[in-house]
Amino acid sequence: MIQNDATVLGILLLVLGLVFYTASLPTPAWVRFYKVIPPLLLCYFLPGLLNTFGIINGSESSLYPVVSRYLLPACLVFFTLGMDWKSLIKLGPPAIIMMLAGTVGVVLGGPVALWIVSIVHPETVLGEGPEAVWRGLATIAGSWIGGGANQTALKEIFQPSDRLFSQVVAVDVLVAELWMAILIYGAGYAARIDSLLRAQSTQIQEVQERLETIELENQRIPATRDLIFLGAIGFGATGLAHFLADWIVPYLSTNFPELEKYSLTSTFFWIVALVTFMGLALSFTPIRKLEYAGASKIGSVFLYLLVATIGMQMDLKAVAENPGLFAIGLIWMLIHAICVLGVARILQIPFFFAAVGSQANVGGSASAPVVAAAFHPSLAPVGVLLSILGYALGTYAGYLTALLMQWVSGW
Repeated sequence: MIQNDATVLGILLLVLGLVFYTASLPTPAWVRFYKVIPPLLLCYFLPGLLNTFGIINGSESSLYPVVSRYLLPACLVFFTLGMDWKSLIKLGPPAIIMMLAGTVGVVLGGPVALWIVSIVHPETVLGEGPEAVWRGLATIAGSWIGGGANQTALKEIFQPSDRLFSQVVAVDVLVAELWMAILIYGAGYAARIDSLLRAQSTQIQEVQERLETIELENQRIPATRDLIFLGAIGFGATGLAHFLADWIVPYLSTNFPELEKYSLTSTFFWIVALVTFMGLALSFTPIRKLEYAGASKIGSVFLYLLVATIGMQMDLKAVAENPGLFAIGLIWMLIHAICVLGVARILQIPFFFAAVGSQANVGGSASAPVVAAAFHPSLAPVGVLLSILGYALGTYAGYLTALLMQWVSGW
C-alpha cells in the first residue's frame, strides 16, 4: 500500500517511538508485558507484520540498502571508538571458541537436516539441474556462516534457479531472524541460562560494571560541537571506507581473482572491515572520550533503525509456499543451536559468548552487534570482530557444506 520510502521511514520511526514510549511507562500492565517481551524484539516483529500484511513492501524498499551501507558503518565506528581494551581482554578466548562451534554447527547441520527431511518427505529434496534443492541450500550456508556477500558468491558458484533461490531466501531470512529473536529474548534471562550451563559470568559482569562505572563518572550532556564531531568521525570514516573499498575491490578482482571465494572481493566486506579498524584505531586516541558524549547511544539509535529495516523484509506468509524447505531450515538451525549450546555446556562458557558467537555466523555484521548490545551496548564490538571472522570463513565453509549436501542428495 505504501511505497514512498520517506513515508515508510517515518512509519518505522513511529513504531520505534511507540515501543520505547510504552516500555518507559510505569503502568503495571506495560511493565509485566515488557518483562516477557523485550522492546528490541518488538522493534523487529512489528515492521515484519507491516510487511506481511502488505502495508509496506520491504523487498522493494531502498531503506535497508541505505541503512546497511551508511548508518551501519557509522554505527560500528560509534560502538568501537570507545572500546575499553583492558575490559575486553578480560573476556578471554571463549568468544573465538563459540564462533568456531557455531561454524561447525552450520556445516554439519545442513547435510544432516537435508538427510532427515529426505527420509520423512523425499519430494522436498527432489529436483534436477538448477532446480536441485541442495544448490539453493548452499546459498543459505554462505549466509549463515558469513553473510550476504558469501551467499551471493555461492549462488554464482552453484547456480540455483531464480525460483529456487527466492524460496531459500525466505527460509534464510525467516529462520535466521527467528533465531536472532530467540537470542535477544534469551539475553534477558542470561543469568538463568548461565546457571543451566554451569557457567561463571563473573568476567562479563565485571566488564559491564567497570564500563558502567566509567560511563557514570565521565558522561556529560553533549554540546552541539560534540554531536558535530561525532557526525564528522562516524560518517567521515564511512565515506573513507567506501572510497578505499572502491579502490581495493577492483584491484583485488583484477590481480587476485582467486580471493573471490573468500569474499575478499566484496565491497561490503571491506567497508565493514575498514570502519571497524578505524573505530578500533580511534579507541587509542583522545577521540575515545566522545563515548562519554553519547557515541554508543547514537550508535544504538542507528542499530534499532537497522533492526526495523531488517524486520520489514520478513514475510510470514512465505512459510506456506514451500513448507518442506522451512522444515530443513528449522532442523538445520536446531542442530546449530545444539552444537553451540552443547559446547558452551561442556566447557561451561557463558551464554553471552554462545549467543554472540552463533549470531556472528548466522547474522554477520548486521546483527551480531545487535545481539551483543542486547546484553550491554559496550559489548557490541565483540559481535563486530567475530562477524568479520565469519566473513573470512563464510565462502570456504559454505562451499564445504554445499559439497556435503550434494553428497547426501546422491549427486
